[in-house]
This record gives sequence, structure tokens and C-alpha cells, in this order.
Amino acid sequence: MLLTRALLLKDEPAGTLQSLDELFALANAMEQEAADRYSELAEEMRAQDRDDLAAVFAQLAAAEREHVDSVTRWSLSRRGKAPDPALVRWDAPETFDAETMAEIKASRLTTPYRALAMAVRNEERAFAFWSYVAAFTADPEIRKAAEAMAQEELAHVATLRKERRSAYHLEHKERAGEGAADAAARVDAGALETRLAVRLADLEARLLGRSQSRARELREEAELMSARAGGFGSLPPALLQATDAQAIAEALTDAYLDGAERSDDPVRLELLQMLAERAIARLAWLRSLEPAVEPKAR
Repeated sequence: MLLTRALLLKDEPAGTLQSLDELFALANAMEQEAADRYSELAEEMRAQDRDDLAAVFAQLAAAEREHVDSVTRWSLSRRGKAPDPALVRWDAPETFDAETMAEIKASRLTTPYRALAMAVRNEERAFAFWSYVAAFTADPEIRKAAEAMAQEELAHVATLRKERRSAYHLEHKERAGEGAADAAARVDAGALETRLAVRLADLEARLLGRSQSRARELREEAELMSARAGGFGSLPPALLQATDAQAIAEALTDAYLDGAERSDDPVRLELLQMLAERAIARLAWLRSLEPAVEPKAR
């Protein structure tokens, strides 16, 4: 069991806790970092006019602030003082999924389910961390407190899993409803590449210098890819009306990667891998543009 928990961590803890005061200080710092990062994501989603996601991250931030308060109360009851940040002597292993956080900020396709899935993983890593601390300390008082922290994180995992499950069912129910309404109208990747070429032409007209040249190259490439991707994939018809080049490019990237993963035909696999490689490079470039260049998704 301990090995399974440890595998959730990217790195082992850099040191050992020497006192309850250090434990409370580190726990406080970890919970505060999570609260700050979720608040940051909530602000980013509000800036992108994605109110549903902003609400999810604001709720997660509020829950983490409650955890901060809980640790403070615990420290006051056991040690007669609040946690002291100065006692944090080493960085805890990364329990917050910073890579997924960056992806969520850049993605146009993030859903509440995906946001909650990230939160579940964060709590699972925190559980693994405190389990590790409890297993390797020689101090029975620290072990007992670390085990209590691990159990607290496990309770958080259970709560978030329920919320994630609800978000999953809601998302798939909505997709099923959409699918029943527009199954016959689904579009293939070729048609969507053609739409992306139009959006890249708009970008080309608004950019200058090397950026304009790159937009032109990608527009020409999309026109060529539209022929090779014809008949592949089943994408929402609403994307044909999208004005956001990045959202279209992201949907195509996901479609090619998913198709390559599922394909058992060597020829088709090679084609999908080529399309995915170009789509990834294209998406990376679109994400590198200044936010003001690209209109917000609506």
C-alpha cells in the first residue's frame, strides 16, 4: 500500500519533520498554496468569460481556505499558537498538478469534470504525502498527526470524487442530448480544417512580420490537411461557426491524437500521427500569440 501511495508523488519528501510545529507549518503552507492556485484559476476563467469553470475553481479555493482555517485551529488547540511559516525548512513534493493547471489556463475545451478530476489528483497526492510522512517518522506524535492529515485528505478525495461523478454524468447527458439532435450533422476533420484555414486567413490579415508569415504557412497547411483529413472524425457542427482559431485547432489536435490511439491500421495510424504532429505545432503557435490578437471564445 505504501508503495502505491508513494508512486503518486513525483519526488520523495526532501527531509523529515522534527516537531508538530513544523508539521502544522508545512500543512498550512500546502493548503494555502492550493487555495491560491485555485483562486488564480478562477480569476483566469472569469477573464475568459467562462463562468461555469470560474464557479468550480472558486468553490475549490473556498474549500482549501477552510482547510487552512482547520489547520490553524488544530495548531492553536495543540500548540497554543498559529502555524509559523518560518518553520517550513524544505519544499514538500509537488502535490498540486501545476502542469494540468497550465493546460487548463490555455485550453478552450476544459470542462467542470476535467477541473474536478485535477482536484481529485491533487488531494490524492496530498494523501500520499502525509501517508509517507507517517510511515517514515520515528516520532509517535508526528506519526499520529500525519495519519490524521492523511485521513483528512482521503475524506476530501471522497467528496471531490462524488462531485466529479456528478459532473461526468451531467456532461455526458448533455452530450447525449446534443448527439441525438445533430447526429446527422456531425462534421469530419476535413471540413473543420477548411474552417480553420478561414480563421487563419483572418489572423494573417491582422498580423505583421514573422507572425503574419507563420499564419500564412499554417493557413496553406490547413488547406492541404483538409483534403487528407476528409472523412475522418465526427466533430460538433457548432465548430464550423466558431470564430476562435485556437478552439478549432485544439479540437482537431484532440481528434487526431484520439484517432491515432485507437487505430490498428498501420497506414491510417501513420497519417493520423502526421496530422497530430502538425496540429500540435499549430496549436502551440496559436497559444503563443498575445491574448489581444485572438477574440475570446463565446
